[in-house]
Amino acid sequence: MLLLGRSARAWRSVRMASSGVTRRDPLANKVALVTASTDGIGFAIARRLAQDGAHVVVSSRKQQNVDRAVAALQAEGLSVTGTVCHVGKAEDRERLVATAVKLHGGIDILVSNAAVNPFFGSLMDTTEEVWDKILDINVKATVLMTKAVVPEMEKRGGGSVVITASVAAFSPFPGLGPYNVSKTALLGLTKNLAVELAPRNIRVNCLAPGSGWTRQKRKA
Repeated sequence: MLLLGRSARAWRSVRMASSGVTRRDPLANKVALVTASTDGIGFAIARRLAQDGAHVVVSSRKQQNVDRAVAALQAEGLSVTGTVCHVGKAEDRERLVATAVKLHGGIDILVSNAAVNPFFGSLMDTTEEVWDKILDINVKATVLMTKAVVPEMEKRGGGSVVITASVAAFSPFPGLGPYNVSKTALLGLTKNLAVELAPRNIRVNCLAPGSGWTRQKRKA
């Protein structure tokens, strides 16, 4: 059993080396876009992707946040660039995709991490404006961002989409009804996209992290 295990590990190492990928850099030559990635969970994801060898394009609604994140990650010797992107704006989504294609020749990975939560209180007190904002950014923009990258992934033979949902999809946070609903919707979206995009060799999965100490939390 031990010999078989060693042989299997050795064979995997040979296969990875023959394709130019090492165990240390499993994402070598891959290009990743991460939305809302200049702080918190998104920043940590961007860093890990770059540490694993990917060329990463980070984004945020504010240029100063992009500049700070890019400088911090480049100081670690990582291949990271960035651009401003408000995922709710079509022109910003297009610019994010165009930046990756121009700098790195394509896109292999999308991490859709952007989300908003402008409301705390009862569902019965939630205004139509709040519903529109949360669903537009947390759900609709995720679909549209995925739609924007799929053609580029197909050109490279496939890719991977990762959607950041939340434990709130399984155990709702009190007072955050619209946010909880939007994160629950992302579970259904992930399942549907996974079925639809599988024939194109594009995998779709979601994360359901717990509460993190992000800049938004620190302001609360």
